[in-house]
Amino acid sequence: MKAQAALAGLWQLGGLPQEALGCAALTGQDPAWPSSFAVATAAQSTIAAAALAACEVGHVRGQARQSVSVDAAHACAECLGWFSLDGQVPELWDKFSGLYRTADGWVRVHANFAHHRDGALRLLGLDPATAARADAEAAMLRWKALDFEQAAADAGLVATALRSFAEWDASPQGQAIAAQPLMTITRVGDAAPLTLPLLRDDQRPLEGVRVLDLTRILAGPVGGRALAAYGADVMLVNSPQLPNIEAIADTSRGKRSALVDLRSDEGRVTMHTLLRDAHVFVQGYRPGGLQQLGFGVEQVAAARPGIVYVSLSAYGPHGPWSGRRGFDSLVQTASGFNLAEGEAAGSPGKPRPLPMQILDQATGYLIAFGAAAALRRQQLEGGSWHVQVSLAQTGRWLRALGRVEGGLAAQAPALDAWLETSASGFGELRAVRHSAQLSRTPAAWTRPSMPPGSAPAHW
Repeated sequence: MKAQAALAGLWQLGGLPQEALGCAALTGQDPAWPSSFAVATAAQSTIAAAALAACEVGHVRGQARQSVSVDAAHACAECLGWFSLDGQVPELWDKFSGLYRTADGWVRVHANFAHHRDGALRLLGLDPATAARADAEAAMLRWKALDFEQAAADAGLVATALRSFAEWDASPQGQAIAAQPLMTITRVGDAAPLTLPLLRDDQRPLEGVRVLDLTRILAGPVGGRALAAYGADVMLVNSPQLPNIEAIADTSRGKRSALVDLRSDEGRVTMHTLLRDAHVFVQGYRPGGLQQLGFGVEQVAAARPGIVYVSLSAYGPHGPWSGRRGFDSLVQTASGFNLAEGEAAGSPGKPRPLPMQILDQATGYLIAFGAAAALRRQQLEGGSWHVQVSLAQTGRWLRALGRVEGGLAAQAPALDAWLETSASGFGELRAVRHSAQLSRTPAAWTRPSMPPGSAPAHW
């Protein structure tokens, strides 16, 4: 019942019709994966919300409602983000990423991108060309945790000090997150409905919906991948100057993958051309970054009245950390999860991560849910809409789902029953198939995962 209640709460937040909730069937429960937190409830309810909201878009386009079922263990498996390429499982973490002891506590450093890794090493007084992990560990012992966190933020790097829930709740940024809802869906302009064609009952509910996916790190790409599974035409748009992570092979399933340089005049013209026929615009860049390039929410709504604009951030739109970069692992560390999970495991003071990047994954499905909920409202009411989500807000919601007594004793099941194999531009891709089962129009990725720039930047 916990997952049903969580889904009902999300549904109310999205302003969606209560009668549609009768179409959701949620099987299994926590603990489906070893954790003292309700990670299965978080995975299952957000995935169900995304799929069911997509079906509601289909319903306003003339389709009969259909049932959506999500199994808790399958949802957790999908949120692991496991995949292999040509039989090999890629190494997803740089050797310098992870937790470091400091003079008075712990700091987590995210070093998966070379510029973040090299910047952190230089901050530690090390030469990136010659430093070893042991050198970084020794150098970090000369720092206090909060001092390194602040110095890293000042340098535009990504590192956070380890906090307890109490410490996070007492901090200005924790208090700012506590004052905000899980997500917001706000009307930001007037526009006529961008009429979508009626659908046959055998078509996926988001067919004909065009989505521009300007995201790179997990949460955003997961959201775009979900929309593609429900039939949307999703174009992943990367900058030719910015690096990606290995998980792009998994999260690009079902998408076109184009390159557009928004720092060039030609690139901005290309983006405006794409916008003319887009229905949804999802972006996960540093707060204010796209606005400087002419593609903030007000600018995009003016250029394409009726757009659904989704903004993803690490620490929400308000508060002293609203402009900070961040990733799931860092938000877990900063906001108390790592310390609490370690304590539940019987190791007080020894931090332990959650078994999956559930803040990223659940936020990704909230992106898909919010986009579909706003798209439905756009079809019925008109207007341009702004959906805002953040990893830290998702973290607070996960805490509110409660703890799972004895959850760390659960055994993670084998993934084999949920894996599927497909050709991709990265090699033979083996990954977890989508866990939302739609009774009439099964979720599917009809385009293979392809590297950035494989598709032209036009619809």
